[in-house]
Amino acid sequence: MSPTETTSNTKREIEVEIPAAEVNRETETLIQKYQKLARLPGFRRGHVPASVIRQRFAEDIKSEVVDALVPRYFRRETDKLGLLPVSQPRVTDLHIHEGEPLRFKASFEVLPEIKVEGYKELRADKPAISVTDEEVEQSLKSLQEQHATFAAIDGRPLADGDYAQVSLDGKPKDGEGKPVHMDDVLVEIGGKSTMPEFTEHLRGASAGEERTFDVTYPQDFSDQRLAGKTLTYTVKVQALKQKTLPELNDQFAKELGEFANLDEVRKRIREGMEGERKHTAEREAKDKLVAELVKRNDFEIPEALVERQIDLRLERGLRALAAQGMKAEDIKKMDLNRLRAGQREQALQEVKASLLLEKIADEEKIEVGDEEIDREVEALARQSKQPPEAIRARLTRDGALDRIRNRIRNDKTLDFLYRQSA
Repeated sequence: MSPTETTSNTKREIEVEIPAAEVNRETETLIQKYQKLARLPGFRRGHVPASVIRQRFAEDIKSEVVDALVPRYFRRETDKLGLLPVSQPRVTDLHIHEGEPLRFKASFEVLPEIKVEGYKELRADKPAISVTDEEVEQSLKSLQEQHATFAAIDGRPLADGDYAQVSLDGKPKDGEGKPVHMDDVLVEIGGKSTMPEFTEHLRGASAGEERTFDVTYPQDFSDQRLAGKTLTYTVKVQALKQKTLPELNDQFAKELGEFANLDEVRKRIREGMEGERKHTAEREAKDKLVAELVKRNDFEIPEALVERQIDLRLERGLRALAAQGMKAEDIKKMDLNRLRAGQREQALQEVKASLLLEKIADEEKIEVGDEEIDREVEALARQSKQPPEAIRARLTRDGALDRIRNRIRNDKTLDFLYRQSA
């Protein structure tokens, strides 16, 4: 039986007929099951006549016959036709009558025929990576700052360059937004990143004093929750501190770890910065390669795959929000339809890219070995502090092992594209 042709490359509809003998056999099996389990007034359990079961549970039996046979025969028919569905079938025109074949129509989506072109001509940007001496010294200074010590100040009030150890409470002046509460915060008097109002009102204060003042945050302030708002702060000065930086010498290098001298620290800093920049440049170049690959190859995408990718993106996003401390009730209030619509274009590009990389992997015979999967499973086991066997069992059960294999294969294919584009 051939599928009904549609105007789409990804949509198919087939008509399936299940022989009456098969429908009868399934019906009889179910009647026997109901006979064993049914409890009806006037009959001992297990002794209800088949005719009564047929009459009493007619609709339930019919429904179970459909649930048992339709998926089985749908798969059998698509296998016979060489079709690989990527969506659940939508069943219509269901015809089921006693003694007759069961007939139905099923519409579903399949992958289109993909002919990937132009991937051998793709060229990636490979910028020269450099790190200046000034950048290395700046990074060294940051290390020095991280190892600063703070000593108590006695006998004088706060002056510029000192640090106030404070606890603070801030309330929005307009009453909108959440109040701010922090304990044991170090505020540098006159510091570059210190709001001017804090410097102005804490300068000259002593330990034990409390100061109340307003702070107006600029519209472009880095924390969106405070941007453009005015807060009334009550600040209690708990202690006065003076910062001392360690000297940048070979002794400092030894205290950092396995370094003999400061030049070794500089060398490690340079190598780290170069490695990070190389990694960033490579990732950006690969992103451009994929974007160009998608641009050169246009084809229809099954809607089911796009929806699945939107689900994955949304799940990742909501998990990240929860990890950042967003409450479950606030997450539930979000407009999921609007969020889904916002994810659509990116999801579409990701599905296209994935299908194209899979096709290139087929062409170039790029495969993933079991040892590569084992490494991934072991890494996940270390992260979650669980035995690798338990992780593998869960991933196999969830169908995630195949997703991991596909991701590794796509990564290897992208590495291949990047290398051959040199």
